[in-house]
Amino acid sequence: MKAIRLTMSQALLKFLDNQYISMDGVERKFVRGVMGIFGHGNVTGIGEALENDRGSLQFIQGKNEQGMAHAAMAYAKQKNRLEIFACTSSIGPGALNMVTAAGTATVNRIPVLFLPGDIFACRQPDPVLQQVEDPADYTISANDAFKPVSRYWDRISRPEQLMSAALQAMRVLTDPVDTGAVTLCLPQDVQCEAYDYPLSFFDKRIHFIERRPVSKGALDRAVEVLKRKSKPLMIVGGGVHYAMATKETIAFAEAFGIPLTETQAGKSAVPWDHPLNMGAIGTTGSLAANRLAKEADLIICVGTRLADFPTASKSAFQHPEVEFLNINVSSFDAMKMNAHMVVADAREALTSLTETLGAEKYNGSHDIVYLKGLKQEWDAEVNRLYGLSRDDGLVQTKVIGTLNSFIGEDDVIVCAAGSLPGDLHRLWRSRKPNTYHMEYGFSCMGYEVSGSFGVKLADPHREVYTLVGDGSFLMLHSELLTSLQEGRKINVILLDNNGYQCIHNLQKGHGSDGFGNEFRYRSPETNRLTGSYLPIDFATVAKGLGVKSIQVHTISELKDALAAAKNETQSVLIEIKVLPGTGTNGYESWWRVGVAEVSESEKVTASYQDAEQKIKIAKPF
Repeated sequence: MKAIRLTMSQALLKFLDNQYISMDGVERKFVRGVMGIFGHGNVTGIGEALENDRGSLQFIQGKNEQGMAHAAMAYAKQKNRLEIFACTSSIGPGALNMVTAAGTATVNRIPVLFLPGDIFACRQPDPVLQQVEDPADYTISANDAFKPVSRYWDRISRPEQLMSAALQAMRVLTDPVDTGAVTLCLPQDVQCEAYDYPLSFFDKRIHFIERRPVSKGALDRAVEVLKRKSKPLMIVGGGVHYAMATKETIAFAEAFGIPLTETQAGKSAVPWDHPLNMGAIGTTGSLAANRLAKEADLIICVGTRLADFPTASKSAFQHPEVEFLNINVSSFDAMKMNAHMVVADAREALTSLTETLGAEKYNGSHDIVYLKGLKQEWDAEVNRLYGLSRDDGLVQTKVIGTLNSFIGEDDVIVCAAGSLPGDLHRLWRSRKPNTYHMEYGFSCMGYEVSGSFGVKLADPHREVYTLVGDGSFLMLHSELLTSLQEGRKINVILLDNNGYQCIHNLQKGHGSDGFGNEFRYRSPETNRLTGSYLPIDFATVAKGLGVKSIQVHTISELKDALAAAKNETQSVLIEIKVLPGTGTNGYESWWRVGVAEVSESEKVTASYQDAEQKIKIAKPF
């Protein structure tokens, strides 16, 4: 057997450089490169291999391990999970910085390969710098923290173990059902150890994504359910994007007059102005969608995890005979809400359903005039919110409306946390697929700037805008510098509302007077954070990194700043001071949070009683 002698790190890179993926007959390179920050736990191992690698993998220098991993996730998400970057770090704190990003990737079902350095397998120099020691189990290191948030986890304790581990890693990374974070822990001595690897290990490998067809039994059951229901409603999830089933989704709805609603991940799959698109559903839903959800006797869920937001904590569906028909490639998701399961690829299932129901002359029973009226009412409400003004400052919904009017239909917006995701879900008007990039599975603060860099790597010819609050920006914005380094222009739209106002509003909505969420000075009188707001100049912070920065205080200034930013060739930050509490709320929705059963506050006690009543009308499972 022919072999080549390589270090484990060199072999890993050579292997990754020869992985390809094929879907619908289109073949593409799967691993595009490695993002990394070097320390003693990886610089002389995988660092040496990257320095002297003669393959096609691109190395990108991160500035924060969590940030670069978020960028890698955003890249894979924007590429519909068909291309990835790997992420390497040193041991200890560098590795642990990536755990949050691993959780973000796994919750969102996005493939990211994590390659954290690890302690010495030989144990001779133990305890090494940054080693976590467990007196009861010497095999544990900081990297064991990746286990709960990884879809596959392994530690390469011998160089020859790489071969089986790498193949398992590719199995998970390319699986539409099981994908997420994959972690291969690389002890720093093993990274440098050599082995005679078979040349066949480095052969070009094509990983085929096969569309799972719907079984005859599942199709028959789905048709039977649809035929005995009169008011079906569709929920379009992120799986519609990954299955590239946007056309089939629209065709199914049009064929049978079924209204559509969107999750955060599914948004932009259907143009906002399509007559059957009723907008966002659930806790951050539109009035049109939430009213239809209450009336529907069948909820057709396509490619969605059915988390608490689209279901309004399982309270959105109030018809006494409502049933669920879940189309999902994952049986884990297809069984949720006690649904009739169609475990299949979204495109395949919708195509088969459309053909079968069409042959049987099926048609929905929705009143088209009623649907038109609901949509017109909601469109008018969005227009009203987009036009709101106040004399004492900028209203958040008007700022969003101004952005929506300016940003092109092919441009991409990126967001993740705070009050902005709810407003964008309800209000943003998307026309084309993959132009609304929302990380709302983990809703990880700090994803926004890093994520926009990853999106720009994936779609370099589009303008990319990240909408981020002051709280999220403060948590993580290091990859703004990486965007300059790589020449990948991003537009950071920073809405400063003086703190964690989303949670401040949530808190006040459940009986609190507000505590610990606004960026205020400590007051000598109360010894609490009740003083004046902290005056933070975010534009100057970004300017110090070399970013073109603009501060605006009026809508006219915002329009001028957006026009100027579009003509820039490098990253831009526009800081906008907005009035706290000027987002959206309500629209016949609910979100369950824990409320104190006993409290000195009568308002908290009343909120608890209100929550108990809402729990009674929510579905138990």
